[in-house]
Amino acid sequence: MGTTLMDFEKPLEELHDQLTKAKQIQEKGKVNVQAAIKDLEEKIAKTKLEIYSKLTPWQRVQLSRHPERPYTLDYIQAITNGSFIELYGDRQVKDDKAMVGGFGDINGQTVMFVGQQKGNNTKQRQYRNFGMPNPEGYRKALRLFKLAEKFNKPIVTLIDTPGAYPGLEAEERGQGEAIARNLYEMSILKVPVICIIIGEGASGGALGIGIGDRVLMLENTWYSVISPESCSSILWRNWNNKERAAEALKLTATDMNGLHLVDGIVKEPLGGAHANPAEVFETVKNEIIKHLTELNKLTPEERVNQRIDKFCSMGVYKND
Repeated sequence: MGTTLMDFEKPLEELHDQLTKAKQIQEKGKVNVQAAIKDLEEKIAKTKLEIYSKLTPWQRVQLSRHPERPYTLDYIQAITNGSFIELYGDRQVKDDKAMVGGFGDINGQTVMFVGQQKGNNTKQRQYRNFGMPNPEGYRKALRLFKLAEKFNKPIVTLIDTPGAYPGLEAEERGQGEAIARNLYEMSILKVPVICIIIGEGASGGALGIGIGDRVLMLENTWYSVISPESCSSILWRNWNNKERAAEALKLTATDMNGLHLVDGIVKEPLGGAHANPAEVFETVKNEIIKHLTELNKLTPEERVNQRIDKFCSMGVYKND
């Protein structure tokens, strides 16, 4: 159990405290409390199932932001068994620390990994700009996409961002153009492209590395044009209706999959990705291998045509 609990996870806190105390008594050996320990473990399992089987959209948003949730580099290092070689810079301005990328080996195949990186503590979050890339971050990503295409290597993007950085300097250097350029260029890349939302998928900041042959979402993530808090601020002039906004935005993996805006949902361990990182790393790795095997059977022309057709069909209204 993680050290940080969300509000809706509080019923588990007391049970875990009781279990810890019971185990301490058992270790001292003076009293046999094995039956009590077993009973508490069963209660915890039952309570977890009750909580996580009926999460609201807002609760899933909270889980996607959990401070102990694994981030992009955690996934890459685990999936590549430490073979990842990071590449830097956009060759124009500087290296954006909020966007990471490079080559890594997965089951004997070299893959280009690109994704937004958040920090694990305050210092790292500032260093990574809280996972909000500047224009040079998106241009760095595009440089790496083109490099992968040049050497005929598949691309995997890991999306986890509260949005593209909205600062004045970002606008001056062409934030909108950088994202728009990526949308265009990613749609015609000749190599397989798999995009996986591992945390927050906020607006154009996520979409800037989100055009792929396969777009997948982890179970407790969200993907939307706006965050619930910002939506609530616009509609109701405060954050008090963020739960209502999250429900209306249809931003969960289940909603997005039902609307055919993503291609699949990746199962998380009970309690979220942070509850068992090793399990979710293995699950994501297997999903990447599975989809790469499927995509490698297609010609570059078939992949590009299918990718363009998929995104062009989104939002089309047919009056039957």
